Amino acid sequence: MLKEEVINAGRKQLEKQHLPLHLANHLYTDLFGQTKKLNNDEVIKYQTALQEILNGRPLQYVTGKAPFYGYEFHVNQHVLIPRFETEQLVFYTLRYINKYFNQPITIVDIGTGCGNIAITLKKERPSLRVWGTDLSKEAIITASNNAKKLGVNVPFLVGDMLKPLMGKKFDVVISNPPYLKKDEDIAEEVRKNEPAIALFGGNDGLKHYRKMFIDLPKILKPSFLIALEVSEIIIKDLIKLVWETFPDSKYVIKEDLLGRIRMLFIYHNID
Repeated sequence: MLKEEVINAGRKQLEKQHLPLHLANHLYTDLFGQTKKLNNDEVIKYQTALQEILNGRPLQYVTGKAPFYGYEFHVNQHVLIPRFETEQLVFYTLRYINKYFNQPITIVDIGTGCGNIAITLKKERPSLRVWGTDLSKEAIITASNNAKKLGVNVPFLVGDMLKPLMGKKFDVVISNPPYLKKDEDIAEEVRKNEPAIALFGGNDGLKHYRKMFIDLPKILKPSFLIALEVSEIIIKDLIKLVWETFPDSKYVIKEDLLGRIRMLFIYHNID
């Protein structure tokens, strides 16, 4: 049985975060109700996981799993934890694809992380030809393993932004790049645990957008869609960058379910 002080310390945290006790092969309601007995290995494993959570480690890193768009992805300290807001980016991108593109199209996810965006797009629309890139070799390994686990064929390339894609052409580019400003105030749990390379976009948050926009015209087809996750803080400056790079294109800004500016869609010759 777990020590009483451990149970008391962690009960509220567990109820808040719903720690999945596949770590110990039991539901936490069974554990607290003492309807099932844990063996010593399960107790140690659970106690260790609980202590990590109480010390501020994100639940998803403790379990090694994160849900996204109804699928389960393996995550680790090398990749950003998938967010609900990014699910909306995928949702709207699929709507635009359905509305404006008839033939099978080619799409690339820039800064793929654990591969959640690229893999989800392929799962939802198997006819899509989906690629992904990331600067982190460890992230690419994680994404490739997730693709294998979820049964999809998505090529993942190691490289800085669009550099590995030169010579290829795409109908759609999607990305959730690091866009936090260097001095932006974020939750301590995020700052301490998630990879800084996947969070921060330089002094003004636009570092990775600038790098992306330099090469985007080289890989886009004449008719294209660019789908970006953004924040309210950087949107005005980012729109200026859009005007400079794609003066003949149109764009749409969308909010998340909390009413925050979260998505930017740039499109040309598809409406």
